[in-house]
Amino acid sequence: LQISEPDEFDIMLVMPVSRLQLEACDDTGAYYYVSFKRNPKEKHLLKFLDEDGKLSAFKNIQALRDTIKREVKNIKDVEVTVKRKKAGSPAITLLIKNPPAEISVDIILALEVQQSWPPSTQDGLKIEQWLGRKVRREFRNEPFYLVAKQNKKEKVLRGNTWRLSFSHTEKAMMNNHGSSKTCCESDGPKCCRKSCLKLLKYLLEQLKMKYPKELEKICSYHVKTAFFHSCVLWPNDTDWCVGDLDHCFQKYLGYFLDCLQKAHLPHFFIPQYNLLSVEDKASSNFLSRQINFQLNNGFPIFQE
Repeated sequence: LQISEPDEFDIMLVMPVSRLQLEACDDTGAYYYVSFKRNPKEKHLLKFLDEDGKLSAFKNIQALRDTIKREVKNIKDVEVTVKRKKAGSPAITLLIKNPPAEISVDIILALEVQQSWPPSTQDGLKIEQWLGRKVRREFRNEPFYLVAKQNKKEKVLRGNTWRLSFSHTEKAMMNNHGSSKTCCESDGPKCCRKSCLKLLKYLLEQLKMKYPKELEKICSYHVKTAFFHSCVLWPNDTDWCVGDLDHCFQKYLGYFLDCLQKAHLPHFFIPQYNLLSVEDKASSNFLSRQINFQLNNGFPIFQE
């Protein structure tokens, strides 16, 4: 879904773990403390436990960062640097200087958990009408992932929280996005779902460049989540005919604007988790005004 230059990449560095004990650390259903059940196979991870016996995300990331910094020094033919740590970000970012462009690679540490998905996901992933019950069942039988992400709502910031991640399922839905199995395949009918998402991603990207401070709290994940909800609202391939791009984009944009105005956008996999919290209402309102301006003036930002 890269829009402009292909200069940003995300790599998930996966650590398989089994038999984890998860303890929700707030009411979002997305953030957890992680500890091992008795006699874990993963003895090598025991050194990353904190004094309460919880697996520390902070200690894991620190060790990974040190390892990467050490290894980067051995790369001779390309100039690679490790970017300074960004507060609250689960990623370790490498900058690769390679004419003609600089590439940034985010390495994200993730636990791959081979057990059933947490209860907070039970009513999420409402794709039955869109991709079918069987596909939903298959997705939920796959492992889930936890990324080392600080929960800002924690009373004491100890850096030992992990957040659920479903990027693997999101990718699979993107790659097989049709209600008919042949949608957008080489000889199948084409739809405009991806084009709609790219347009809104681009719109947000341009607005964020113009108003970085005002839109600091809004990210492309909000746009992607609204996209998945739109695919559920309009589940048929005929709802996204390639010739109706204008109409389809406005429909999807209308849904996103509605979420911004209500400051309510449920996480696609964890419905109780609202991605547009009330404290970010100023950002939501600002974005809503900017999008309405673009909408009413024929999207001047696309012509710039």
